[in-house]
Order: sequence, then structure tokens, then C-alpha cells
Amino acid sequence: MSPPRRPWQIWIDTGGTFTDCLARDPDGRLRRVKVLSSSALRGRVTSCTGAGLRYVAPWRVPDGFLDGARLHPLGGAAHPGFDVVASWGGEEPRLELAPAAGEPPPAGEAFEVRFDLEAPVLAAHLVTATPPAEPLPPIRMRLATTRGTNALLERRGAPTAFFVTAGFGDLLLIGDQRRPELFARAIRKPPPLYAEVVEVAERLAADGSVVRPLDLRALAPAVAALRRRGVASAAVALLHSYKNPAHEQALARHLQRAGFRHVSCSAELAPVIKILPRAQTAVVDAYLAPVIRAYLERVEGALGSGGSLHVMTSAGGLVRASGYRPKDSLLSGPAGGVVGAAASGRAAGFERLVAFDMGGTSTDVSRFAGRHAYRFEHRVGDATLAAPALEIETVAAGGGSICRADGRQLKVGPESAGADPGPAAYGAGGPLTLTDANLLLGRLDPARFGLPLSSQAARAACDALVAELAAAGARRLRWESVLAGCLEIADERMAEAIRRISIRRGYDPRDHALVAFGGAGGQHACAVAERLGMSTVVLPPDAGLLSAVGLGAAVVERFAQRQVLAPLAAVGERLAAWFDDLAQEARRAVVEEGVDAAGVVVRERLLALRLAGQEAAVELIYEDGMEVAAAFAARYRATYGYEPPPRPLEVESLKVVAASRPPRDDVAAPPPVAGRRAAPVAGLRCWVGRWRTVPVYER
Repeated sequence: MSPPRRPWQIWIDTGGTFTDCLARDPDGRLRRVKVLSSSALRGRVTSCTGAGLRYVAPWRVPDGFLDGARLHPLGGAAHPGFDVVASWGGEEPRLELAPAAGEPPPAGEAFEVRFDLEAPVLAAHLVTATPPAEPLPPIRMRLATTRGTNALLERRGAPTAFFVTAGFGDLLLIGDQRRPELFARAIRKPPPLYAEVVEVAERLAADGSVVRPLDLRALAPAVAALRRRGVASAAVALLHSYKNPAHEQALARHLQRAGFRHVSCSAELAPVIKILPRAQTAVVDAYLAPVIRAYLERVEGALGSGGSLHVMTSAGGLVRASGYRPKDSLLSGPAGGVVGAAASGRAAGFERLVAFDMGGTSTDVSRFAGRHAYRFEHRVGDATLAAPALEIETVAAGGGSICRADGRQLKVGPESAGADPGPAAYGAGGPLTLTDANLLLGRLDPARFGLPLSSQAARAACDALVAELAAAGARRLRWESVLAGCLEIADERMAEAIRRISIRRGYDPRDHALVAFGGAGGQHACAVAERLGMSTVVLPPDAGLLSAVGLGAAVVERFAQRQVLAPLAAVGERLAAWFDDLAQEARRAVVEEGVDAAGVVVRERLLALRLAGQEAAVELIYEDGMEVAAAFAARYRATYGYEPPPRPLEVESLKVVAASRPPRDDVAAPPPVAGRRAAPVAGLRCWVGRWRTVPVYER
């Protein structure tokens, strides 16, 4: 009897424009696909005879794969679409459309085939060559997603009730009193995420002792009214609950009995001082819980009983879908890219790296020097979260960033064309973008792009911008110079993001290699590196899929933390024992994910110190027997450029990171090469201040 075949290993990153998929089949071969994050595939018609179409596309499907999907022409006026009744793959793919009002798309026109599936599920069907009507084979899927981020930024979460200690109902409206725009005379604060606030009759003292007992009966009318209105998500943040969570826990049980499906407690999510970020974290978690849970249930349900699903957190670790918290999802996709960049850079022989991930909507940058840098409080949109995340700086500059004129001034972004309609070159009526600029200036080979591109549509959008500038008074403009100016604006914005995570932290970017990836990273990497004085650029294999590579290289990871808030002189001798306790707690959490205890390692021990009387802390990597005060002084000098003042030190917190061991199969390792110097395979006409032929190298 032959042994059972190994399941597929599939790693999927769903971004704002594309969903990238890297898979290892049961025979160990790597396979790659890209689909639009709108759950669609795009192609171009080559011939049309009645209801039959022949087409070209960068994807390959078996016979019957497109049956039952909906085809939408992308040229001209909006069309309700056609049902695909039959389809055939092979070297000359074709399909047959059901009769419908309107003419099928003519030869040369772009089209989109849309599916009623989540994008990761569509990618899994495509990479395994399984028609959507058939069940998927056994799959071990790892997923990174922007679903939570998009729902938060677009305010598409669930109606949420916010339960807070009596007297603090305006807590999130007041916030920390920072103005969104410092010099704006008319302050327009965004509305809160919650639908209604309920003040709770209870009070704890600063040490966690009960000042006023919790009165659940007094909440009955408000709870009943919320349930009648259909509110089923609740966030609970009570004063000083990080010291004593009993009131929050009792209230959560009461709300669940009353019919609330999602209850997020601040002390469970962020057991630290500071009521404001704790409350914001609980509200965001409750607001997104129905969205994230429903999404993951749909993906996991499509995998069937033979599949499993792990999801990437903002901190770059993996969690089973059943235990995934929305507050950990907001940097899920970018975190996968950072993990992939670190693995690829180290495989290429570099330990000090800057990850440069330029996608369709934005660019994410992060620094790596043998270890990941974390933030334990970060801001996404209008919310500040007390949750671990990789230290990632994001800027609104991507391939889909819209290039436009404001009078005689060029503007790039922050608006993006997204996947629909996409850049002008997609042929769907989109605006001029950085992708169009790179295409027209010869930096992008349309034959190697993942979608059919129209240079004519891109040039028409470019000519419209040049005409607009000329009408505003600009004279003697070359269209090449206008597009090059757009690229320079984006390059400087991305270089400034790298300065924020390097120079402003006391690190010189010239001591690092720039690892460029994402769909547009390679097109801008050299210009960005030149602005920063960086001499090394790494273009890894699968650069356009590196976030998916990061999922393959990721580990199951858990954090344990303890807030101390005590003088170093008083607690210094207890640090080692506290770290041992936290290490055991973090190890147990990893084992609960199904990891063998022998395969769990402690990756980080972090000690946060600050000068007495200050709020900001300096984070150190703790080692047994270290001179803590001397290490603090050295890190302080590197960060601020001068000696710390002679004041006592306070221990703010301790944190431990435990994780499973890295996978033995390194998907990020580059293939061996015979020598260091490659020979060009072709030449390409490109604008670099003038038109010239530049060499093309095969990666």
C-alpha cells in the first residue's frame, strides 16, 4: 500500500490590488499564480465568432475552469456581463458565452472574469488546477490579508457598543487631545468607530481594589435596547482593569448571555496601563471581529475537512484561524513581506537590511539587523492599538498611485487607482499612475507583466496631463520629463520613509542592503537607494511574491509581557526570574498551537527602560548577567546623540517572544549560480534623462 500523498502547501498574501500565491505541490515543485484581489482574472480577446471567444492571458486553466463565472468587458461603457457556459484551456484557450443583451467584446479588448469566491480560494483553485465547482485537494494554507485594514480605513465594520466605566463616556471622543492637523483652524475629528457608548456603574482603584462594585442590573435596559437594534459586538474597557480584570470578565459573560456574539475585553487584549490605547484596541477588535471571522470562516470552509488555515499577525508570526484576533490583523500583509525580505536577504549573505515593498497601493519599509524590530503600540488610520507589530513605515506611493496636476504643480497620490479600474494601461478607463509612467518610459516590459497592458491608453492619459499643465501656463514640456518628474516625487517620498526607520532611530542606511520586492519595487529601488547613499540592492527570486515567500518562512509565534513600572534599583535582581516566568508562559502558548514542545525556542527577551519621570522608554535585548545601566546608556547615545542625564532608571516592562523553529525547507534561498557577474540577455529602450538602450538581465 502506497503512503498517502503529502498535502499542498499554499502561501497567499492578499493585498489591495493583487493576491499573490506561492505553492508547493505534493511532489515538492513550486508553483506561482497571481489573481486580482477583487476575485477576478483578466485577459484580452484575440478573436470573436458569435458567442465564442479566443483570448490570451498570463494564467492557464484546465477545461471547464471558467464555467459558471461572469465575463465583463473592460472597454467602453459599463456592461452587466456575460455568463460563461463552457471553457477550454490549452495553448489556444477559448470560451463560450450565454446569449445576453449587447455585443461580446471585440478582438483586442480587455475583459475580466469574476468569480463568487474569496480571492485566496480562487488562487488555491487556480494553482491546483481545480475547477471552482470541485472540492480542493488537501491543503495546508498560510494567509496574510488586508481585509481588516481595509474594513477599518473604509469604516465597514460591525455596529459596536462601547462599555466603559461611568464618567468616562467621552473618553474616545476626547482622545489624547492631539490635533489631526496642527495649524488647522476648523478641527474636523473623525467620528468614533462605536455606534453607542454605555457607561458602567463600577470603579476600581489604581491598585485594582474595588471602590464601587459592578452593577449588572443597572445595565439591563441599555443592553436590551442594543440587542433590539441588532448590535451584536461589544468592546469593554474599564478603568484599571489591567490590575484586576474581574469586572471586565463578569461583564463579558453577562453580555454573551444577553446575545452579544463578539465581546472584546481590554485587559485580555492589552494588559497594560493607559486606558486610552486599551479602549481603542478593544473597540477596533470588536468592530472588526464579525468581518474577520466571517472572512476566515469562508476561506477555511472552502478548504474542507482535509485542510488547515494559519494566518499571519502584524508581528510576523502565525496563528490558527480559530484563535486569530482582529487587532493583530492590521499589518498582516506587510509583515509577511518583512519576513520574506529578511529570509531572502540572509540567504543572499546580508545581515543588515532595509525591506522595500512597493505594491499597487502603498510602499512598506522596515529595517532588519539580525532580528526584527517591534512596536507594541502602533497607529492604523484613526486608531492607536496596544498590540505587537513589526516596525513598518507605510507611505501612500505604489504602482497605482494617481499622477495628476494641481495648477502647474505635479502631484502623486495618495489616491490610488486600485485594482478596479486600475492604471490607465489596464484598459478599463483608469487614470494615469506610476505604473503607466514606468510603462511609457520603458522601465516596464508589457510582455512580462501579469496582466495585458495597453500602451495606447497609458499614452492618452499622459497626453491629457501634459495638456492640463500647458493650459495652466507650463511651457515647452516634454511628456517624458513630466512622467520622470512623477517618478522623482514618488522616489523622494519613499526615501523619506526609509530615513524615518533608520536615521531617526540612530542607524545609517548606508550600512544596509536594500531588499526590493513587490510588484513595483524593482522599478524604483536603484533611484531610492541612490538618494540614501546605499550601494547594494538585492532583487530576490519571486520578488513580486515575496510576501507569500515570507509566509512560507514564517513561524508560529507568541508574546508574553509583564508591566513593572518600578525603579531598576529596586527590582534589578528579580529581572532574570521574571523573564524565566514569561518564557514559560510564551512557550506554553506556542505548544497550544500544536507545536511540539521540543521545537519551541525563545527568540527575544526585551527590557524596556526609561529615565524616572519620562514616558518614552528605550528597549534593550536582555541577556543574563548584562550591565543594564551601561546598556541603556549606550542605546540612549545611539538614539539621541548625547549622554543620558544622571537620573534614576525605571523598568517599564518585560516582554518575551517564543516561536516554533524555522522550517527546514527554505523557500527564500536563491538558486546556486556559477559566477557573480551575469550577462545581459537583451536590450530595452528606456528614458533616463534621454532615450537610450539599457541591458536586460534575467533574474
